[in-house]
Amino acid sequence: MRVTRALLAHAGGAASMVLRGDAPADQLLSRYFREHRDLGQNDRAFVAETVFAVLRRKRSLEAASGASAPHALIAAALLRVLGHSARSMQGLIDENLLARIRQTRPSEWSAAVRADLPDWLWERLAGQYGDEEALRIAHGLLNPAPLDLRVNLARSERDAAQQRLAADGIESKPTPYSPAGLRVAGKPAINRHDLFTQGLVEVQDEGSQLLAWLLAPRRGEMIADYCAGAGGKTLAAAMLMRGTGRIYAMDVSAKRLAALAPRAARARVTNVHTLVLGEDDARARRLAGKLDRVLVDAPCSGFGTLRRNPDLKWRHGPQAIAELSTKQRAILAAGARLVKPGGRLVYATCSILHEENDAVADAFQAVHSEFRPLSAAAVLAAQRITLDTGERLRLWPHLHDTDGFFAAVFERAT
Repeated sequence: MRVTRALLAHAGGAASMVLRGDAPADQLLSRYFREHRDLGQNDRAFVAETVFAVLRRKRSLEAASGASAPHALIAAALLRVLGHSARSMQGLIDENLLARIRQTRPSEWSAAVRADLPDWLWERLAGQYGDEEALRIAHGLLNPAPLDLRVNLARSERDAAQQRLAADGIESKPTPYSPAGLRVAGKPAINRHDLFTQGLVEVQDEGSQLLAWLLAPRRGEMIADYCAGAGGKTLAAAMLMRGTGRIYAMDVSAKRLAALAPRAARARVTNVHTLVLGEDDARARRLAGKLDRVLVDAPCSGFGTLRRNPDLKWRHGPQAIAELSTKQRAILAAGARLVKPGGRLVYATCSILHEENDAVADAFQAVHSEFRPLSAAAVLAAQRITLDTGERLRLWPHLHDTDGFFAAVFERAT
């Protein structure tokens, strides 16, 4: 589309709001659009795409433009990321700024700048994986994420859902790992499609879907999603249980859990019971040692989701990671108390950092000898899912085209 001064002003205004980082980027963009209802659909798409390009590549755009002002970052994003020519920007962007952007030499940048990461985060990744692999990881996190759907296999077959989408002009293909996944081409308005409104599909990254197969609940069991949030993984587990048994969706946020009710109603799931941790603790304590399976998808930095939430790398610092790690250890220990002898415990995050992943799982294992580790690859293979990342699940955008995920599986001794 043709870029105008008015569009550039809106992109700069939205970027200024988002770069302050006092709330998630998608929330701030929504607020900006509510305040500027005169913007049409195409204009909003341009602003959103440009702002997210700035968030993804802020460090290299700062290096290219020699500035950190929003208008300079917008200009650099248009030329270096979004494919606009310098000629098309003449008269709209200061000529000296255009010249600086065109003359920049990426070979002179530091590794952290080329990776578009804060220095501290680059140093963590390089220390864990080495410079070359860390750069591949970082670049994999720069691309926009695909749109993945989870077909509700309790009520539909994946092929049938794919054919229904195709009949409505929506192209999709089966995901390579999740038996319930469809990867959709483009960004259609799935939330308006009959498959979505009838509860036959949910939007869910393939990596997130796989956690349900690691938990592997059986019909008639009692299980818990200990950090359920809005319930995406709760509903995936309910699908595998085919409406039987009982699922406890637990979270500290009553507001997040409230979002589960309409989703469960759409999916025709009736075996989910919500517990607000901190309010219903007496009910939770009565479940100690009684549940067949417990998923602890712990609150984390979310750095595995940077393709979707690039603002997180600028909003979280090393102190936040240390605090999260302490919280994750406590949450995992609390969730483990619910598991009965012979039951399964899954610890998961959407982080890519050792402190939130292996360090937490290793610390738990060291002091809870009643839990023995299980091979995530073997658990998945038993369900005919061919994905071997070792004893613990490790998913990467650059290797698996999923969000970054980690999971460790344990079984409580009888």
